[in-house]
Amino acid sequence: MSWSGCLKVGLRPLAGDRIEYTHVSQPAMPVAVEKACQEGAGQVMSGAAETLARCCKPSTRLVILSGSGMSAESGIPTFRDAQTGLWSRFRPEDLATPEAFARDPERVWRWYEHRRDGVRAARPHAGHRALVDLETRVARLTIVTQNVDGLHQRSGSQRVLELHGNILRSICSVSRKPISETWLSTAEDVPPRSPHTSEGLARPDVVWFGESLPEHAFHEAVGEVNNCDVCIAVGTSALVQPAASLPMIAREAGAFLAEINPVPTPLSNHVDVFLREPAGRALTQLLSIMQAMPG
Repeated sequence: MSWSGCLKVGLRPLAGDRIEYTHVSQPAMPVAVEKACQEGAGQVMSGAAETLARCCKPSTRLVILSGSGMSAESGIPTFRDAQTGLWSRFRPEDLATPEAFARDPERVWRWYEHRRDGVRAARPHAGHRALVDLETRVARLTIVTQNVDGLHQRSGSQRVLELHGNILRSICSVSRKPISETWLSTAEDVPPRSPHTSEGLARPDVVWFGESLPEHAFHEAVGEVNNCDVCIAVGTSALVQPAASLPMIAREAGAFLAEINPVPTPLSNHVDVFLREPAGRALTQLLSIMQAMPG
């Protein structure tokens, strides 16, 4: 399958689509990226950042699409890197599906408690803080994130759409109603019983493989990318559908498309500019350039 074909998998009506990985081999480094590395990545990044900064004006509608690379810089392992120690013998897909929860809810709950400990200890990094500042420099900034850690909100970002939920929240496995921390803290069972129905258990408020994205959040995300002037994909693998289709929807709608990622992705050959740096470094440089630009 071509890169273009991979990206167009999700360009049909997407609300209600189930989360899945697009299985592709690791893409070869794009010619433009390879040349950039040979010529000096620092100079190329600076030029790309300046180009991107000039596109982000006070009238700009800006969408940030953030993925696991953004959170990794805060010390949160990517989904597959979370398999350490006790959990190294399990595939993530065996712990993050409705079927896995039905088979062994205690195992799944304990794995998510292990992941929650890491999320609670993490702190937003300079890239998160740069996005908060960027909100004051454009007409509208919306963050559409695949991350489930809530770090964008903790850093102070005001408009965040969570496509895959939030790992620190819990819901009833039957009714999908939220379950409070107070209820969970007094429960003795693992996982805790649901306060909403006798058949239900507490489960993480995240989207598992085979489940549909939150319809309202995804509808809103599609609307944002269809109407933005600039779209920046930050730390995304461009492999997890249907979210991987969002940058191409933005591009087809006429947006300026940029990518921030230290490694090439299936999206790389389709962007207007790329910044081959970690999110924190690239976003702080972008902000610095914008701060230095005249009025």
